[in-house]
Amino acid sequence: MRVSYEMAELREEDLATDPVDQFANWFQQTVSAQLPEPNAMTLATVDADGRPCQRTVLLKHWDKSGFVFYTNKKSRKAVHMSANPEVSVHFLWLELQRQISINGTVEPVSLAQTAAYFASRPFGNQIGAWVSPQSQVISSKSLLIAKWEELKRKHADGKVPLPSFWGGYRVVPREFEFWQGGRDRLHDRIRYSRKGDSTWFHERLAP
Repeated sequence: MRVSYEMAELREEDLATDPVDQFANWFQQTVSAQLPEPNAMTLATVDADGRPCQRTVLLKHWDKSGFVFYTNKKSRKAVHMSANPEVSVHFLWLELQRQISINGTVEPVSLAQTAAYFASRPFGNQIGAWVSPQSQVISSKSLLIAKWEELKRKHADGKVPLPSFWGGYRVVPREFEFWQGGRDRLHDRIRYSRKGDSTWFHERLAP
């Protein structure tokens, strides 16, 4: 099962100086291409014993300070991040023959930012955040549905408070890798790293 990647090249002269700007350029192209859920990213964490785990989460916001997603703060991923804040996120856009990997550390976002995002979520999703004891063993899905219906009636006015156990995390990037598929497996790989605490530089990696 082989595919020849011949759609584009990633050239140094076309790169943004800042990797966040380069991410924004690629992300906008992905949105313009109408790919499904372009903000889906694989989040890799490591538990206290050094065992890795991956899952897909949705990127909800980004700026020069980092990449933000939200989750239950008692979930497996949150427990892992509490024990070890080193994480990696990965975007795979096969239709454009592109990948982006971002390595860094996580930090909690502010309560104000979390509350503002939670208020913007659809009503059903707000209820769902209260209902699910994420990553815990449950006896049946019917119990979740019954609890959801109960809370739907309780908050029929549409006002759902922010759960204390739910919040946002920011991935503060330390390294980016942009990957563009190339002919004959001569892929383009550009890695951005920091010089000191602020200045980014990039270099080409062998495929």
